[in-house]
Amino acid sequence: MRKLENSELERKSIEAFKESEKTPIILVLEDIRSLHNIGSVFRTADAFLIEKIYLCGITATPPNKEIHKTALGATETVIWEHNDNVLEVIENLKKDNITTLAIEQVESAIFLQDFKVEKDKKYALVFGNEVYGVSQEAVALCDGSIEIPQLGTKHSLNISVSAGIVVWDLFQKINWNL
Repeated sequence: MRKLENSELERKSIEAFKESEKTPIILVLEDIRSLHNIGSVFRTADAFLIEKIYLCGITATPPNKEIHKTALGATETVIWEHNDNVLEVIENLKKDNITTLAIEQVESAIFLQDFKVEKDKKYALVFGNEVYGVSQEAVALCDGSIEIPQLGTKHSLNISVSAGIVVWDLFQKINWNL
């Protein structure tokens, strides 16, 4: 077994990325404090051809040196928009017939492994602050909630880890009908 060289990975150019058909997922980041977490979510969004990221509230925006450290150029490929009000973003997404889902531990949440994607449906995933999670107001406005099952003594994951887990799960269900 031989590790592949970067030149063998057939990476898309920025132009090819922008022209590619996108995965019908939108990410909404509510009040994310860590610039490294923001950059990491951009990188995940690039890896799975995510349609767009909404940066809400205090969530910092590119260009930013600290975001760039972990995004590694993904801020140039993934479409993003800033809005001070996450509730306005969720309301607008719902008006566009996009299913909004808080990624949070709430009553009636669906465990990630049990969540079924529907063909021809677009999803917006709302991720919250590192300490407080998704605000109660945003949770109440969403169409539902997905919870990542956790079995240890800690019942929280880093926002960028949560985004990676949920995006990968939905990506594979959308693309390979799992």
